[in-house]
Amino acid sequence: MIPWNTEQIENLKGKEVIVTGGSSGIGLEAAKVLAVKGAAVTLAVRNVEKAKRIIEKFHSENPDAVMTAMHLDLADLKSVKHFADQYRSNHDHLHILINNAGVMIPPYRKTKDGFESQFGTNHLGHFALTSHLLPLLLTTPLSRIIITSSLAARKGKIHFDNLDGSRGYNPMEFYRQSKLANLLFAIELQHRLGRAGKSTISVACHPGISVSNLLSRGSGKEANKVLKKMMRIVAQPAHKGALPTLYAATNTDLTGGEYIGPDGPGNRKGNPVQTSDALKLFKTDLSERLWQVSETLTGVKFTI
Repeated sequence: MIPWNTEQIENLKGKEVIVTGGSSGIGLEAAKVLAVKGAAVTLAVRNVEKAKRIIEKFHSENPDAVMTAMHLDLADLKSVKHFADQYRSNHDHLHILINNAGVMIPPYRKTKDGFESQFGTNHLGHFALTSHLLPLLLTTPLSRIIITSSLAARKGKIHFDNLDGSRGYNPMEFYRQSKLANLLFAIELQHRLGRAGKSTISVACHPGISVSNLLSRGSGKEANKVLKKMMRIVAQPAHKGALPTLYAATNTDLTGGEYIGPDGPGNRKGNPVQTSDALKLFKTDLSERLWQVSETLTGVKFTI
């Protein structure tokens, strides 16, 4: 059987796509493919000027592709709402929302709203963004919400008594927490969409071990070149790490609730397939509690 690849993506002309964190790494690689396939892609990024330079270069090589940039800071709930309001005022449809952006193992810091930075950015920011954009998604037939988790979710635990890290902070432990939250959110969201009878679906994915700008530890700067070079020995390149995202966003066989990752040993590298981690990690009581806490912390309410 031929492994899944981007040649299997159908023509996406007329499709509207948002990719958070789309100016580098896996998000950028996925955005480029989707734009080349005909989708109108919006890069939702912190650094709009950087994204515009990337888009200009991309357009010089792909003049027919449609790619734009809009400012989004997932560590600021006002920015999240402003982005969503702006997007909804200028678009009648949203076919694919890819919640890709993230920070990994930064020093202890808080978001503008007082959340621990990894939980606040990786989970709560995307939770709020999805809620604000959900009305647009629900009015777009067969739309998709893609949420990027990580292999780190396997060892994750939700510390409900210490979500802000004030009682102790370990960078990797809190990264694992945020990535488990991403997975729980994706599957719980699918359950709610299904019960509501909606055609919109939610799919989770992870890139395995891939070279990306997560290595910058949330600074927004380019990751250390020596560290990137070392990572290339054990990790797959970003364009390969983007395949699970692209599979989740475009494969017409998916019905929602799947968890897509590489097919190699330990799901660390390889070609995209459905993995079994969601069955092992998803717990209804845990996901429902996380959902309630997330709504309380962000002040958003889902319409499903």
